[in-house]
Amino acid sequence: MKRIDRLKKIANLILDAKLAEVQAADRARRESLGHLDTLQVPMMVEDPASARVALRYEQWADTRRAEINVTLARQTAEWLEAQDRARLAFGRAQVLRKL
Repeated sequence: MKRIDRLKKIANLILDAKLAEVQAADRARRESLGHLDTLQVPMMVEDPASARVALRYEQWADTRRAEINVTLARQTAEWLEAQDRARLAFGRAQVLRKL
């Protein structure tokens, strides 16, 4: 029984670590989504000069969005993988609890 209790403690520690990984990946992903949201700025085009400014901003923002989207894709993959690892750790912890 002592051996199983030690295994339960280890499994719970692993589960806690995996859940922390999911939370960290989620925070990073949400931060990137927030960066994308900040690039959405309505532009008032009243004259040719402001139209040029709006066009330059949109060109810059499009480049930045593309960079963020690459990062976001990687972060989403990491988040999904972290969820899978946490599910596996949860299953192991549940099995040991039932023993």
